[in-house]
Amino acid sequence: MQRIPILQMGRTLLVTIQVDLQDQTALALQDDLANKIQHTGASGVLIDISALEIVDSFIGRMLAGISSIARVLGATSVVVGMQPAVAITLVELGLSLHGVRTALNVERGMRLLQQADDRLQPEVNEVSDEEQSLDADPR
Repeated sequence: MQRIPILQMGRTLLVTIQVDLQDQTALALQDDLANKIQHTGASGVLIDISALEIVDSFIGRMLAGISSIARVLGATSVVVGMQPAVAITLVELGLSLHGVRTALNVERGMRLLQQADDRLQPEVNEVSDEEQSLDADPR
């Protein structure tokens, strides 16, 4: 069975799908990506599907599932490079990919992930500051 490589760039995981996905490969990607998010603590996942020329309902559901899994594990995901024919097929299949963020290309997708990470950073820092003040309180 073929595996899709998952690369890490800082706090982002990059998945470039360069072959038409078979169902088993798609399931393996979903598992591999979930494990990689958990192992690395990645805050973002960028999935480049620009090489996909056709999709079926299973692959569409798999993309939605990956986004949901990433969200549950604390990472934002963005699907980039969707061909017009793929978008049309997904809509015709009734798969709106609710909750899946998309961007036209990798550059825009990375920008979306950076914006999402920037929005989360103040929350993390506020919690850290609060925890520090609690630790410093001698009561």
